[in-house]
Amino acid sequence: QVQLVESGGGLVQPGGSLRLSCAASRFTLDYYAIGWFRQAPGKEREGVSCIKISDGSTYYADSVKGRFTISRDNAKNTVYLQMNSLKPEDTAIYYCAATWRIPSRDYGLGSKELYDFWGQGTQVTVSS
Repeated sequence: QVQLVESGGGLVQPGGSLRLSCAASRFTLDYYAIGWFRQAPGKEREGVSCIKISDGSTYYADSVKGRFTISRDNAKNTVYLQMNSLKPEDTAIYYCAATWRIPSRDYGLGSKELYDFWGQGTQVTVSS
């Protein structure tokens, strides 16, 4: 059974930082990719950042490039999302997701449709 557990969310002021963690019940090397997605109220879930486990290649949404960094620690079966220079528009529930499938022409590394396993989510609120 695949379990993904997110942690590290919370309330932070604009310009602040948070680090999210995603602990996987299986070896991270078992997966093709693990990613972070977010969903704000009234909006669709969107890809934030994803990492291909084997070689560390990454995807970032344009809105977070230069501010967020994804990384993995295979020894701890954990993927991290370092979020800096946070903005109010980053407020959302952040979900960790994993997939065994490889990207296709229709679903790239950052597409939520590629991912089969999801965590429960952690709330991130950016507000003064």
